[in-house]
Amino acid sequence: MYTSDPIPRPAGPPVSSTPLRDALVPGRPGVQDAYVVLPRSLIETMPLPWQHAMVQILAEFHQAWAHLSWPEYRVVPSRRERLVNLDEDQLAEIGYLVEIDADGEVVYRERGGNPIPNPEETEVLVSCLDPIPTDRDNANQDTPPRGFPAPPIQQQTNWT
Repeated sequence: MYTSDPIPRPAGPPVSSTPLRDALVPGRPGVQDAYVVLPRSLIETMPLPWQHAMVQILAEFHQAWAHLSWPEYRVVPSRRERLVNLDEDQLAEIGYLVEIDADGEVVYRERGGNPIPNPEETEVLVSCLDPIPTDRDNANQDTPPRGFPAPPIQQQTNWT
């Protein structure tokens, strides 16, 4: 028997068909346009149930995509800086140079020689020290223990 009542809609927003694309937006820690970086020292300190779940997800991921020709990746901690705030070594590292032209003006150029029209507005990625602690750093710092915290120890009292 059918009722004339409409089918109720589930509460909340509709479920996305692209949940990772929705969650992995540039600007979140470790997320760039084409890649997601998870610092090993942090994921290895996640609670054990999370690590087991991550191992399972990564195993399925690698099984699905193992047939591709994977390069080796070099991840360099970087920060955004305006081109005009960099010294010559930093400019050379990222493939830019600065020179003074015949009129005495400072000119910033790309590796190919093309001038940069607005160097004051141009932001680039320049390498920096990694602010994420490594396992070695964790061993030398006062950091929280790995995994879930141990339950508090209750003291027993002997009443006589």
